[in-house]
Amino acid sequence: KVNEELVLLYFTVGKTVSVRVAEGIWGDKTVEELSAFILNRFPGLSGFTRRGLYRMKQFYETYSIDSDGFKFWLEIQDEKEGSQFVSPEATQVETDQKTDNPIVSPLATQLQAADSKHNMFVTTLLTQITWTNHMEILSGGKTPEEKLFYLLLSAKDKLNKLELRRQIKTASFERSMLAKNQNKIVSKRPTQFPTNIFKDPYIFEFLDLPDGHSENDLEKALVKNLQKFILEIGKGFTYMGNQFRLQVGNRDFYTDLLFYHRDLQCLVLFELKIQEFEPEFLGKLNFYLEALDRDVKRQHEKPSIGVLLCKGKDNEVVEYSMARNTSPAMIADYETKLIPKQLLTSKLTQLIELFSKEQIE
Repeated sequence: KVNEELVLLYFTVGKTVSVRVAEGIWGDKTVEELSAFILNRFPGLSGFTRRGLYRMKQFYETYSIDSDGFKFWLEIQDEKEGSQFVSPEATQVETDQKTDNPIVSPLATQLQAADSKHNMFVTTLLTQITWTNHMEILSGGKTPEEKLFYLLLSAKDKLNKLELRRQIKTASFERSMLAKNQNKIVSKRPTQFPTNIFKDPYIFEFLDLPDGHSENDLEKALVKNLQKFILEIGKGFTYMGNQFRLQVGNRDFYTDLLFYHRDLQCLVLFELKIQEFEPEFLGKLNFYLEALDRDVKRQHEKPSIGVLLCKGKDNEVVEYSMARNTSPAMIADYETKLIPKQLLTSKLTQLIELFSKEQIE
C-alpha cells in the first residue's frame, strides 16, 4: 500500500511538472526552486531533488494517457477482452439538424472511457511495481514496447531490482520477440505455439562452463543453478525433475529437464544438445512428447510442449524440419556468455522485416 501511494504521488507530481513546463509556465529554474522549497519544507522527504522531479516528469510522460506505452497496454487488454477500444480522436459528436443540439455525446463518453482505462492502467500495473524497478525500466528500456514488456514481466513475476536488471541486461525483450517472430516464419503447422512465453537464444552466463563441456555437464550445471535457470526461462515454470524416466514397451527412456508451466497448464520438456541442430533431434523430442501425453499428462492438462536447446542452428534446416511437424515444439539456441544487446536488436529488426515481407508476398 505504501508503494502504491508513493508511485501515485510521483506520477501526480510528474504530471504537474510536465504540464507546467509544456505550457511554458515553468522553466528549469522554477523546477529547481520547487525542489529547494520542498526539501526546505520537508527535510526528511527523499526523491524531490531537481533530478528526482525530472524523473517523475519522465515517468508521467512515458505512461500518460497519450503515451505509446498506454496505447500498447490497451491493445493487449483488447485482445484479452475481444473488443476494440475506440480512441476519442476518432469519435465525432452527432447533432440534430433542426435544433443543432447534440443528440448524444460519444466524444464525452469516449473521453470518460479513456480516463477510466488509464486509471485502471495506473492502479493495476504502475502501482504494483516498486519505484526502484520503474527507474530500472525507464533507464534500461529504449522503446515503449520494451518498457511495457518489462513492466508486465516485473509485475507478473514480482521481480526484485537485481532480477529485473538481469532481464534487461540479457535483453529478455529482444530474445522473446526473436522467438515469437522466428516461430511465425519457420512454423507451417496448424499448432499454435505460445511463443510469448519462450526466448531465443537463452543466456546461461551463470554456469561458468568450460568450452569443451558435455551434455551431462550442461544438465548438471543447470540443475545446480536451478533458481537462476528458472529466472531465465520464467517464473511460471515448476521443476519436476531431470532424467525423468519414461517407460515405453519394455524399454526405459530418460528426458533431460522436465517442468510444468502453471499458466500454460502443460508439461514443458527441455532437451539439451551441445551441438548445432540436426533434423533427427526433432524425432526423438516428438517421441518423448507423445510418451508424456499418453502416460504422464493428466486429463485436464493441455498437450506437452518441447524445447530443443542447441548450440546453434541453421534457420533453413529448422524450417524444413518443422514444416510437417504437428507437435508443439521449438528449437532455440543457448549461449553461456552474454550477447551484446545491439546485436540482438539488429537481428530482431531484420527478422521483423523478413516476416513483414513474407506477409506481403
